[in-house]
Amino acid sequence: MLSGERELTTVARNIAELCAEVLAAAGVGRIYGVAGDSLNGIGDSVSVGEGLGWIGVRDEETAAFAAGAEAGLTGKLAVCAGRCGPGNLHLINGLYDCHRSRLPVLAIAAHIPSPEIGSGYFMESHPERLFKECSHYCEMVSHVSQMPRVLEIAIQTAISRRGVSVVVISSDVALSEVEEQGRRVIFSYARPQVTPHWSELDDLAAELNRAQKTTILAGAGCAGAHEELVELAGKLQAPIVPTLRGKEFVEYDNPYNVGMTGLLGLSSGYCAMMDCETLLMLGTDFPYKQFYPQKARIVQVDIRVEQLGRRCYIDLGIVGGVVETLRALLPRIEQKTRRGHLDASLEHYREARKELDDLAAETGQTPIHPQYVARMIDEVAAEDAIFTMDVGTPILWAARYLTMNGRRHLLGSFNHGSIANALPQAIGAQISHSGRQVVTLCGDGGVSMLMGDLLSLRHLNLPVKIVVFNNGSLGFLDSEMNAAGIVSLAEDPIKLDFAKIAEGAGILGFHIEDPAEVRPALERAFAHQGPALVDVAVDRHELTMPLSLKLDRAVDFNLFMIKAILNGRRGEIVDYDRTNLIR
Repeated sequence: MLSGERELTTVARNIAELCAEVLAAAGVGRIYGVAGDSLNGIGDSVSVGEGLGWIGVRDEETAAFAAGAEAGLTGKLAVCAGRCGPGNLHLINGLYDCHRSRLPVLAIAAHIPSPEIGSGYFMESHPERLFKECSHYCEMVSHVSQMPRVLEIAIQTAISRRGVSVVVISSDVALSEVEEQGRRVIFSYARPQVTPHWSELDDLAAELNRAQKTTILAGAGCAGAHEELVELAGKLQAPIVPTLRGKEFVEYDNPYNVGMTGLLGLSSGYCAMMDCETLLMLGTDFPYKQFYPQKARIVQVDIRVEQLGRRCYIDLGIVGGVVETLRALLPRIEQKTRRGHLDASLEHYREARKELDDLAAETGQTPIHPQYVARMIDEVAAEDAIFTMDVGTPILWAARYLTMNGRRHLLGSFNHGSIANALPQAIGAQISHSGRQVVTLCGDGGVSMLMGDLLSLRHLNLPVKIVVFNNGSLGFLDSEMNAAGIVSLAEDPIKLDFAKIAEGAGILGFHIEDPAEVRPALERAFAHQGPALVDVAVDRHELTMPLSLKLDRAVDFNLFMIKAILNGRRGEIVDYDRTNLIR
């Protein structure tokens, strides 16, 4: 059940105060936002209320990303707020990310005075239209009698459907008095378990028992199913290829792991999928069609029916939660003894992993290899660290060099792909997990976009550790343009010392150009009690694309990039003969 009832006494108060009371009753501890203006009523109700705090940031986009990070780590509702007009527009990017990542987030969107709506008033926009595409529920409160019902429906929707809800409230309506008595919703995070019908389980078992070479593609839907997943791989003698969002749930204590595929992955993961007879997709909606095998039979298990067959043709689709499905499936699976496909994939992974580790060795070369920086972060960071990472080159290094152990977490803009997500997400992660180490891997382009929230770290005294991969460019975008034969439109890079900028904000800063100084700087920064930033000058050309390809599938730029990423080295050409990478 999602709701219950409890009795309240009749109390006269305004809508903003009622909002604060309902949010506190729903277990919300804080609202992220930029205070003032049309949010005055909401802000005042929070400051005088009990059990609810205001987290002031410098940009509403940061507020939405921070709320999303909290929701992603806790699984509970998180709340952000935006001022009317431009403030709401700033919210949109972060809310898109929350919605696409299926995070339960409520946004309170302030509006201009209600009598002025439709008149072209100062700062007027139509938030009930703006947020429709990035929310499950978006409604405007135009009369006091709608509250608290609209807010409660919004909360229920965000929790039950795992996404964004938006409540739009004009500044004058927020200050209107309301008398509310009687029934009140009690919110629950309980989620139903979905197990396929026995006949579907029999079909799935028959498919897997028949196949001689099975590969498992494991996504974020495998959270909580680690034991069952490893047991299934052992019965099938199947290599496991984790997706980026599945990495933290799948990679650790896994003798069948052969690395990721895709632009961020390894050649071993790619080949394990291309060489299989049957591909079993578990809890993933991996989007890149060019990485799916063309001749293999494909079986997909997902709790969301709309995702079955969305990316590629599938031979069998099963609706069910991964852990429930595997528990019911395992007794039906026959133990296989042939290990040829598994052993070949594991050997390929060992070779690919060694090459990546060789690239991360300290050679004394400058500019510094970003691979080395990522490896040092992995070694110095706490065993239960929470990592956030910017889209672009930082996400590549994180995917390849951060080691998962069952206690670490990864946060990023993995579906929406927004630049500048890492610092805001670190704020939400640190506030909601004050006893944990939070490390953010930023690009110089990403940290520049929302640099103002370095001041939020200082103001809130959040001990976030920021590592800037400073290559003086939007590295991934430049690499894409170069590979496509396009001259970068970016201006000549300005060499910024982000450590000095951090120091100007009262944050401990280090600027590193010598690879011998990387580890000592990270150790000092990570041991510091407050926020710290390590700015590392890394090689801008580390991902320069080769000028030609001999891949049999090299028909467009995407495979141009695949070739360079899977190889992992600058300027080298790799020939793929379906079973080996020959350098």
